[in-house]
Amino acid sequence: MKILLASSEVHPYSKTGGLADAAGALGKSLAEAGHRVGIVTPLYRGIREKFPALRREDWHFDLPLGSKRASAELWALEPAKGLTVYFIHKPEYFDRAGIYGENGADHPDNGERFIFFSKCVVNLARYLPWQPEVVNVSDWQTGLVPALVLHQSRTEGWGNRPRVCLTIHNLAYQGYFPRSVYALTNLPPEYFIAEGAEHFGKLNCLKAGIAFADMITTVSPRYAREITTQEYGEGLDGLLRKRQGQGRLTGILNGVDYDEWKTTGNPHLPASFSVGDLAGKAAVKSALQRELGLPANPTCPLFGTITRLAEQKGMDIELGALEEMLNADLQFALLGSGSADYEREFRKLARRFPARVAVRHAYDHSLAHRIEAACDFYLMPSRFEPCGLNQMYSLRYGTIPIVRRTGGLDDSVVDVADNAAEATGIKFSTYSGPALAKGIRKALAIYGDKSLVEHYQLNGMRADFSWGRIVGEYLKAYSRR
Repeated sequence: MKILLASSEVHPYSKTGGLADAAGALGKSLAEAGHRVGIVTPLYRGIREKFPALRREDWHFDLPLGSKRASAELWALEPAKGLTVYFIHKPEYFDRAGIYGENGADHPDNGERFIFFSKCVVNLARYLPWQPEVVNVSDWQTGLVPALVLHQSRTEGWGNRPRVCLTIHNLAYQGYFPRSVYALTNLPPEYFIAEGAEHFGKLNCLKAGIAFADMITTVSPRYAREITTQEYGEGLDGLLRKRQGQGRLTGILNGVDYDEWKTTGNPHLPASFSVGDLAGKAAVKSALQRELGLPANPTCPLFGTITRLAEQKGMDIELGALEEMLNADLQFALLGSGSADYEREFRKLARRFPARVAVRHAYDHSLAHRIEAACDFYLMPSRFEPCGLNQMYSLRYGTIPIVRRTGGLDDSVVDVADNAAEATGIKFSTYSGPALAKGIRKALAIYGDKSLVEHYQLNGMRADFSWGRIVGEYLKAYSRR
């Protein structure tokens, strides 16, 4: 199959979260399975310097953008057989310090930037010599692609157009803009309706994608069910129930790139370990404790969190649970940034418990590997979680996750109540600090039994979340008629 993926961020070229990991790994895995794959993404600041093999293509975008026209260059890289990554080079839009914003504020022209990006995706889908059969777009930044493809096929003679699949990584971010921004799409009013791109008088880019895509996937089966409810539907549950009733909504659990997240031969880790020999994990733990300024105590259970500091991620109940539990014999390491209020509260904890709490407010990919591999337990108490990847990274690294039963967390972690023989982690249901604290107390009880710890660890390390297994599910979605 010939497949064009479009994403506003793609690892290893750009990243703010799991979207980048998923887009990069899916593209690579589809190509490894023998398919012709292209990935389209913006050329952000710093990419050309990090990837000098990038080349400029003989391709010039000159596209309508409301009452004006906008131009861009196309650059490309071929990182693997059958895989081409296409970069949209328009410095006015993409050569900025932050992908979506700076200093805690969104770029004011994000609507214009990503409408233009979406038009470039459609232009490539229509005119690439290898003629993609499917275009898989992700989230609101490319949410207008289905409508643009549909309109060009209806009015401009685009015969045998590709099918368009929309993947929702997080329904909470919808690309909501004033009605005036809709003019930049150059689409007629028939698409700006309550059953389409219009939402309470404004443009909703993700809603447009849901309305006009041929197929919609989410990043876990449970999340696909959750978003059709009022509690998790973010105001779009009615439309999602409609698409579900049409057989156009399905959930596919994200995977892990095990070439990146590996316990042996990993350049980010000071020691290797495996299912057959866990000794190196203790060495990684000791090294991280020293790196973070914590006492290098091998018998003290180490808990970790790597996250965006936001309410969605359960930071309010995590702070409450830590307040309750930090008088116990445990250590906690946090890597993450986001809300200034949450950053301040975690720094306060570190000052109050300097021998128990270490906090780093930064993006540090290498340190993330070490925290995942060194910790005994990983805290992920999300209010909602479309998929989550860190719990799957933890499992591969023999770190036992403590998660709330929601979205992909419930789909990927096995609690003793689910299946004692295959247990990989600890789950709780109620969204509260005391419920999470109870999960931490369960962890401490497990930690007191070395054979039980190894039971959880080995089950987790043997779990298979490889993208190669998941590719077939995407191909089924792409082929659904």
